[in-house]
Amino acid sequence: MTGRVPRSGSLASRLLRRPAARWSLVVIALLVLAAVVGPPLWKYSPTEQPNIVGLKNAPPSHAHPFGTDAVSRDLLSRVLSGARISLGISALAVALAVTVGTAYGLVAGYVGGRLDTSMMRILDAFLSIPRVLLLIALATLWKPMPFWEVAILIGATGWLGVSRLVRAETLAMRHATFVEAAQALGASTPRTLWRHILPNIAAPVIVFATLAVGNVILLESGLSYLGAGTSPPTASWGAIFYDGMDSSSSAWWVLLFPGMAILVTVLAFNTLGDALRDVLDPRGSPTTR
Repeated sequence: MTGRVPRSGSLASRLLRRPAARWSLVVIALLVLAAVVGPPLWKYSPTEQPNIVGLKNAPPSHAHPFGTDAVSRDLLSRVLSGARISLGISALAVALAVTVGTAYGLVAGYVGGRLDTSMMRILDAFLSIPRVLLLIALATLWKPMPFWEVAILIGATGWLGVSRLVRAETLAMRHATFVEAAQALGASTPRTLWRHILPNIAAPVIVFATLAVGNVILLESGLSYLGAGTSPPTASWGAIFYDGMDSSSSAWWVLLFPGMAILVTVLAFNTLGDALRDVLDPRGSPTTR
């Protein structure tokens, strides 16, 4: 007999019973929809400068609902394009971090012994390096950085936490009855890890990945704000925020709209992650919040 994670239908029904989860899913769906279909449909390009003198820092209007920035670029088109960049970087970075961290933790936890000890000491060495300082140093050395390089850089430095989580779950799972039964029936190590252990430790990994999306958005925005993220004229939310700093005292909209986009997105993913953690908690939790 093997343990099973909750079926998707059961998980979805329990998740949707929570008002906070429903609202966060709606917000995330709208953000993804805006990122996918928004930039091509909007009449302005995020890099277009129609009138660098006459439309400089123009306030919100019918033609420009979010106003314009210091070089007359339409802020709505830049925020929509920034959603595509920021969400794309977050998705790629989290996918890379979760894949590497899960594989590392599975091997360390399942094999154990000296290999586990050596792998954990390597992990401790990496954890001793401040991640933000490392990212700033690497991003500064490799400037300018395209979209995919920023995602790889953030993902390659973000797998440490999930590897510890997966290792702990694997250590607790490797002596379970269904794992020992699979081994007794001749299941290979890769099959045991893939078919029997991984599905049963997926719940905390899913929660980690959901919460990590919001953290990566904040991290990428911070790097772009410091000039160490995506290279201009790429319109990530952090870069838009950075571009508006010089004129923020006279043009409040240049900081408000990208800042609100970051705030709402991070809040939605964190709320969804909290709801998933409650739903997937084996000890049980209230069905509504």
